Amino acid sequence: MRRFLEHLPEYAIEAALLGAFMVSACCFGVLLEHPDSPVHRAVGDPFLRRVLMGLAMGATAVAIIYSPWGGRSGAHINPATTLTFWRLGRIRGADVAGYVGAQLVGAVVGVALASALLGSRLAHTSVSFVVTRPGQWGSLVALVGEIVISAILMAVVVMLGGSRLARFTGLVVGLLVATYITVEAPISGMSMNPARSFGSAWGAGQWDGFWIYVAGPLLGMSLGATLAARARPRPACPKLHHPVSQRCIFCGHAPAEQLERSALPAAR
Repeated sequence: MRRFLEHLPEYAIEAALLGAFMVSACCFGVLLEHPDSPVHRAVGDPFLRRVLMGLAMGATAVAIIYSPWGGRSGAHINPATTLTFWRLGRIRGADVAGYVGAQLVGAVVGVALASALLGSRLAHTSVSFVVTRPGQWGSLVALVGEIVISAILMAVVVMLGGSRLARFTGLVVGLLVATYITVEAPISGMSMNPARSFGSAWGAGQWDGFWIYVAGPLLGMSLGATLAARARPRPACPKLHHPVSQRCIFCGHAPAEQLERSALPAAR
């Protein structure tokens, strides 16, 4: 219980960050897909709208990862990411429960806030709470698509973690998100995130195919992490961005001023 209370700020941050991601997804979904939106009317090509959506959500992911709060929690904002790092032995079980629970809550709260802000426009059939659905090729192809994109993403994160290029992890993640939304979304809906799909499914009341967006990311990220860890066995902290100015509940890093404060009683 003591550890849970000490780490509660990181759990709350994960909820807030995923909530912000969901609000962004809902707002851009309405802006680009609602038939009454001037942007939708101006950009008639669905592919170009996916490009714009990809850029918007990729930029949102980058902003979240490199934000002060993202640096504090590590900006997983995804149960599949958290569970994969736990399977690699880089996160304690208690923190997994705190992160996953917070991510699910954050997704629901984010959709609820977006619904209050956007009203019936978010529920319109052209937007439908930006729910993730299998494409025209069906559930099996959608599952394979989710496994592939999740595996690539997690392999990149694990390979970059702790390397000289680690500071670019967030940028690469944002680029992959933008690319996947543009290219892969017609296949699976492009989730990679069980909590993100949970929030949208909860808002829309549409649970058909939801299992795909749980199984696909979990299987894919586990596969990608396993392959990457074999290629680069040196373990790294599971934060996507690890600023020295923020404490880390995973590797125990503490800012210099925090270390100085903790040393004061001993100095006396």
